[in-house]
Amino acid sequence: MVVACSGGADSIGLLVLAADAGLVPTAVYVDHGLRADSAADADVVTAAARDLGVEWRVVRVEVTPGGNLEARARTARYAALHDARRALGATAILVGHTADDQAETVLLNLLRGSASAGLAGMAPRRGPVARPLLAVRRAEVRAVAASRGLSVVDDPTNADTRWRRAWIRHDVLPLLERGSQRDLVPILTRQAEVFRAESDFLDGLGDELLGAASDPSADGLAVDPMRSAPEVVVRRAVRRWVGSPPPSADEVERIVAVVRGDRVACELSGGRRVRRTAGRVQIDDPRQLP
Repeated sequence: MVVACSGGADSIGLLVLAADAGLVPTAVYVDHGLRADSAADADVVTAAARDLGVEWRVVRVEVTPGGNLEARARTARYAALHDARRALGATAILVGHTADDQAETVLLNLLRGSASAGLAGMAPRRGPVARPLLAVRRAEVRAVAASRGLSVVDDPTNADTRWRRAWIRHDVLPLLERGSQRDLVPILTRQAEVFRAESDFLDGLGDELLGAASDPSADGLAVDPMRSAPEVVVRRAVRRWVGSPPPSADEVERIVAVVRGDRVACELSGGRRVRRTAGRVQIDDPRQLP
């Protein structure tokens, strides 16, 4: 197993649990080059791996320029983790997200106006990426690392409420819990499970619709099967069809309008364009041009 290990208490706790379970983990620290003290964080991961008798690897990545630094750093990090998994012949990539992280993600996506897919939070497993601790509280995972006397990284950005996730963690969620007089993490994680089941069901219907609208001999999708399908399934099919980066809710509605014949084309992020011609909708993506 590859264990994504930032040096924080959650990822060090996950590394301990993976080693104790006999999963033959390799701790992989991804250095984004965004902080001057990142080498010290790598040293923490190295020391923990040595103490546990497991392998480790430090990978340096370059974060592409542009907006939304968090998203760009995450993309670079996961690309590096996938590369490490392939190089090591590992079965999976383990990530140390906890139930508390899941609750924060649900609130974060709610504020973003996400649909059911966003309110489903993080998937326990998506391809080779697994999150085995989504049902475990953060304090329990951190107690595992502390019980071994292992040093951990205390990332100051986790307490900086200028970052939206930190704001939710330290201000929003505690305020909601005081107002409701209950622990909201189990409630939000349960809601995520319900939304995930519904989202997975819609994904299946969307994939069936994509299959009916696809033709190996032609580009794009046929509009006739799409026009006769329920709107909620068309939206899900559109999201699956567009792929990454995922379209916003407004973009999905514009694409649906093209499918319905209310408009002939629309623009998407990243310079992409969806157009309708000869009864089919197609995506023009400048990233795929020779």
